[in-house]
Amino acid sequence: MYIDTHCHIYQEYYDDIDKEINDCNKENCNVLITNGCDLKSSKESLEIAKKYKEVYAAIGFHPTEIKDYDDSWLYWLKEHINDDKVVAIGEIGLDYHYDDTDKEKEIIILKKQLELAEKYQMPVIVHSRDATEDTLKILKDYNLKGIIHGFSGSLEVAKEYIKMGYKLGVNGVVTFKNAHLKEVIKEIGIKNIVIETDSPYLTPDPFRGQKNHPYNVKIIVDFLADYLNISKEEILRITNNNAKEILQKLKL
Repeated sequence: MYIDTHCHIYQEYYDDIDKEINDCNKENCNVLITNGCDLKSSKESLEIAKKYKEVYAAIGFHPTEIKDYDDSWLYWLKEHINDDKVVAIGEIGLDYHYDDTDKEKEIIILKKQLELAEKYQMPVIVHSRDATEDTLKILKDYNLKGIIHGFSGSLEVAKEYIKMGYKLGVNGVVTFKNAHLKEVIKEIGIKNIVIETDSPYLTPDPFRGQKNHPYNVKIIVDFLADYLNISKEEILRITNNNAKEILQKLKL
C-alpha cells in the first residue's frame, strides 16, 4: 500500500475528485492526506476526508495564504482539531521567498498554530522556504512531532529536524537530475523520511511539468529503491510505519 502524506486534493485542481480517488485506488495508493492552506481549502479538505475513506485531512494556514487571516480562522481550527479524519495541523510554516513578505505576521500565525497543536497534542506539517534559521529556532520552543514538508535542505539541517523528532517529507524533487536530496537521504536513511507528492505540484521525472497526482508516489518509491539499492517493499514498510508513527490517527 502506498501513502501520499501530502497532497492538495481540492476542486480547484481536480474537476473530478471521484475519478482521482478511483485512479489512486487502482494504483494501490490507498491513503492520502490532503492539506489545507487557508480557511476555505482547510474546510474543503475536511469535507473530502469525511466523504472518502481513503482521504485524511491536515488543516491549517500556509504562510503565503494569510493575507485575509483573522482569528476566526483559528477558532475554526480549534473547533475541528479533534475531528476523526483530522490527522495533523498543516500546511503551516514560514515562507520568506517573496520580497514583500510580512515575516512578523507569518511568525505570529505560525506560533498560534503551534501552540494549538501542542495543547491538543497534534502533529504538524511544516512548510519552510528561505526561512530555515527561523523555522528551526521556533520549532525548538515547542514539544511537537511532525513532518517537514518538501524537505530540500542540507544534511546538517536534516539532522537538526530529526533530532527534534520530525520526519522529512520526500516528494518528486528527489527524482530531478540535479537534486542533492537523494544524497541526504542516503546519509540519514529511510527511517527518517515519509513519501509525499505535493500534488498537483512537483511532478516527478519523467512527467515533470505535468499536473501531479497522488499515485505518483510509486515513481518516488521506485526511484529511491533503485538509488538506495533497497527493495520497494522495504521502503514502503518503513516509510508507511514512519507515517503512522507521526500521524497516529491514520487507520492502516
